[in-house]
Amino acid sequence: MPSLRRTGRRWALPPQTHALNGTSLRILGLDPGSQATGYGVIDWSAGQARFVTCGTIRTRGDAFPQRLRQIFDGVESLMREFAPDEIAVERVFMHRNADSALKLGQARGAALCAALALAPPIYEYAPREVKLAVVGQGGAEKRQVQLMVRALLHLEGELKADSADAIGLALCHAYSRSTRAAIAAADRRGDAR
Repeated sequence: MPSLRRTGRRWALPPQTHALNGTSLRILGLDPGSQATGYGVIDWSAGQARFVTCGTIRTRGDAFPQRLRQIFDGVESLMREFAPDEIAVERVFMHRNADSALKLGQARGAALCAALALAPPIYEYAPREVKLAVVGQGGAEKRQVQLMVRALLHLEGELKADSADAIGLALCHAYSRSTRAAIAAADRRGDAR
């Protein structure tokens, strides 16, 4: 069984609170890693983000296939408990070390397979894109992402880097979603003329 560590359990809200006036969207952000997969859940409604929960799926053991199974089981558990409407995941980027890149890709694959079981739409974002959306700088440091996530969601207490990155992914998706909706509306108005 994977170890699901929730950062600041006191912040977690009941699983079924995301139907706010029927217009809220629950977003799960996933920051996959072979030893630690960060996750963050927010509700997005009327241009506002509301924190639900975050934490880390920690894997144990030396056998890599078992660690992949723990990631799969952990994400599957999150899917059942929080029923996200959409998922934001970090896009694969090139590592200097080919072995690390392969392991990261496999961890990401395990997380995506678990998420796809319930068939919500999945969106990918590059790390630079997330930092730009959350901090305003594509080259921001992890510490800056942690501080901005805490400030944007009015969180108190410690927020681990993996969890902050996952919440950052969810926020990036929410902001991008709003931008895409505005562009689509402008296109519709242009077509109506």
